[in-house]
Amino acid sequence: MDFVSKRKWFFIFSAIVILVGIVSMSIAPRFKVGIEFEGGSALSLNFAQEVDEDRLRSFMSDLGHGQAVVQQVGDTGVLIRTTTLEGPDNDGGESERDAIEERLTEEFGTIETSELSAVSEAVAKETIRNAGIAVGVASLFIMIYISFAFRLMANSMRLGVAAIVAALHDVVITLGIFSILGKVIDLEVNAMFITGILTVVGYSVHDTIVVFDRIRENTGRRVSRDMSTTINTSIMETVGRSLTTSLTTLTVIVALLLMGGGTIESLLYTLLIGVIVGTYSSIAIASQLLLVWEERGMNPFRRHEEAEA
Repeated sequence: MDFVSKRKWFFIFSAIVILVGIVSMSIAPRFKVGIEFEGGSALSLNFAQEVDEDRLRSFMSDLGHGQAVVQQVGDTGVLIRTTTLEGPDNDGGESERDAIEERLTEEFGTIETSELSAVSEAVAKETIRNAGIAVGVASLFIMIYISFAFRLMANSMRLGVAAIVAALHDVVITLGIFSILGKVIDLEVNAMFITGILTVVGYSVHDTIVVFDRIRENTGRRVSRDMSTTINTSIMETVGRSLTTSLTTLTVIVALLLMGGGTIESLLYTLLIGVIVGTYSSIAIASQLLLVWEERGMNPFRRHEEAEA
């Protein structure tokens, strides 16, 4: 299969998907954010008997928490996310948490375990900032590593840039899809999502390096004097391995989703999307960018060829 000749269509397809995601992210609410990014309270309850999620959601609305997000975890577990719950007043009155639990006990039966998590708005903003810094620093170190690993090639920095561009391509598409899914199925962006994004960046770069390394080997063996042929041959030689690895990973992720991801649902969806997009980008984006540079007279493999001569 000639992947190289279809690079224009790959670029167009990616541009369309990214554009759709950007449109979704420009429409409020951009994302359905978790407590880590918005601030508020999360009340985790475990009842003695099975609880109907819709009935519980309606009951929370009757209690004055109509904006509360209710998520069932298993048959008896429930996660309720709402605005920050007030503590006891100065006169020693009961807190909002106690009042809610008391009413829930009356309506649904005994609550076996209860746990309250609270995040202030300031902490939420700091979490967003730290998440962005983490992705930026990871990208920088990955680019430096790739440039060092391929240092015998002329303009090796371009290989690092190509790998990071492909990884950022994956991140933007994942963000866009999450924005859409947040509106459609209430998929939440939370701390697990950030963990998944960092994993996706690593997975994407790993897949890209495999292709780059095969291109380097084939260039040294002089498979062809035509760089497009060399790149296409390298993709063909690695695509089987990439697809096998991705399908194996996806099988495990889908199995976990079907079994009930619960609190790691956001992570699993991030990995599901990221693995698919990452495999695609290593073939259709990163490698094709190198060819575009080659066609413009910027051959990143020239130093390697001269060393072999």
